[in-house]
Amino acid sequence: MDPVMALAGLGVGVVVGLTGMGGGALMTPILVLFFGIPPLAAVSSDLAASAVMKPFGGWVHARRGTVNWALVRWLCLGSVPSAFLGVLLMRALGDGESVQDIVRLALGVALLLAVAGLLLKAYKSGKGEKSDKALTVRPVPTVLLGALGGVVVGMTSVGSGSLIIVILLALYPMLRPNDLVGTDLVQAIPLVAAAALGHAIFGDLQLDLAAAVLVGSVPGVLIGARLSSRAPAGVVRAALVIVLIASALKLFEVPTAAVGVVVAVTTVAAIVIATRRRPAFSAGVPAAPAEPVDALAIAGWDQPQDRRTEDETDAKGAQSQ
Repeated sequence: MDPVMALAGLGVGVVVGLTGMGGGALMTPILVLFFGIPPLAAVSSDLAASAVMKPFGGWVHARRGTVNWALVRWLCLGSVPSAFLGVLLMRALGDGESVQDIVRLALGVALLLAVAGLLLKAYKSGKGEKSDKALTVRPVPTVLLGALGGVVVGMTSVGSGSLIIVILLALYPMLRPNDLVGTDLVQAIPLVAAAALGHAIFGDLQLDLAAAVLVGSVPGVLIGARLSSRAPAGVVRAALVIVLIASALKLFEVPTAAVGVVVAVTTVAAIVIATRRRPAFSAGVPAAPAEPVDALAIAGWDQPQDRRTEDETDAKGAQSQ
C-alpha cells in the first residue's frame, strides 16, 4: 500500500469533511496527475472511496444537528437514479473526452459563481447569520437539479460535493454554511454509492487503489467534519471559498504551483479580513466571560453531554451542603 497515496487521502478527507466538497475535484486529478492512474480507474476508485468515506463525515454532522433531512430526501430522489444514467452515458460515449471537457469547464465556471454567491451572502449578512428555520423546500427544482448533479457525478466523479453545493446555494441561500456542508455530505452518500456501483458492474473498480485512498481519507474526513460542525459559520464559509477556488482552477487545468499561490494568497486575505472585522464587530458588545479550555472538546473526541443533567447535579450538591 502506497503511504504517499494514503497521505493524499488524508488531506483530501480533511477538506471533504470541512467543506463537504473536494473529493472528486481534488482526489481524481491527484490520482491521474501524480500517481499515473488511468482516468477511468481513478474515477471509479475515487467514487468507491467516497462511498465509504462520506458516511463518517455525515454521521458527525447528523449528531450535531447540521443536516436538513428534507433537502437530502428530495436531492437523492433525483440524483441516485441519474448517477446510473451518467455511468451508462460515459460507457456509450467511449472515452467521452470532448464531453467531459465541456462538463469540466462548465463545472469550473459554476464553482466560481458559487464563490461569488458566498461572498455576496457574507457581505449582505452583516452582523449575523440567518437561521434556516424558515427554509421552505421546493421539491421539483430540487429533484431536477439533483438529477443534473447525479449525471455529472456518474460521468466524471466530480460534483457530488462541489456541484451540489452550487445547487444548494442557488436554491436555498438562507442555509447556514454549517448546515450547507452537513446536508451536502449526507446527500452525497447514496449518490456516490450508486455511481460507484455502476462503475463496479462494468469492471472499472480497482479495490486495492480505493483501499489505499481510504486508509487516509476516513480519519481525515472525521477530523474535518468535527471541525466543520463546531466551527463558526464564517470560518466554514472561508474554507468553502478557498476550496471552491482551488477546485475551479484545477478544473481549468491551471498548474499546481499557480493554484498553490492563489490558495496561499486567498488564505492570507481571509485571515486579514477576519482580524479586521473582529474588533469592529465586538465594539460596544460586552465580552463574554472566558470559559475553561477543554482539550478533549477542542480535539473533538468528547462525548455529547446533557447540560440540563449537569445543572441538576450541581443544584442537588448545593442543597445537600
